[in-house]
Amino acid sequence: MDQKNPFESPITFKLHRAEYLVFFAISIVLTIIHFGEINWWAWAGLFLYIDLIGYIPGAIAFRRSKDGRISKTYYVLYNTMHSLVTQTVVVGLWLLLFGPEWALLAIPFHVYGDRGLFGNFLKPFGLPFEPTPNPIYERLMALMKTRSDHEDRVPAPVHHERVQVGASS
Repeated sequence: MDQKNPFESPITFKLHRAEYLVFFAISIVLTIIHFGEINWWAWAGLFLYIDLIGYIPGAIAFRRSKDGRISKTYYVLYNTMHSLVTQTVVVGLWLLLFGPEWALLAIPFHVYGDRGLFGNFLKPFGLPFEPTPNPIYERLMALMKTRSDHEDRVPAPVHHERVQVGASS
């Protein structure tokens, strides 16, 4: 995946998820270490509010929809609530208003868990709200697999000029 090809292969997707699993594991370790110091009501609220606002309304709308099409508002709610930018602002505001609190670990636990454990990243408008195989992506992956299975070298960049080492000009 790069700025010109914003998609992932199954292997890069797994690697991307693994990066989030590291931070998910850190949030678990910190939760265990500070178990007795956590305000569990605050932890539960911080964990749940993300999905109460960002996921559940869209999931209900998606299940009620006859054709799977729902308002973009649900995507915006999901992406806003599951954004690390938004949650960093929430943590910052909490720190300013209430001070440090181990219950804030619920936020990285939730977001990193969603991404690392379940592979749920931000939702693009062009795909169904719930994970559904996309035939275009499946064809692209099949084409890329065929290329990589039959070639022993990775493809050169699209606008790459071939340069032969030792060739005379």
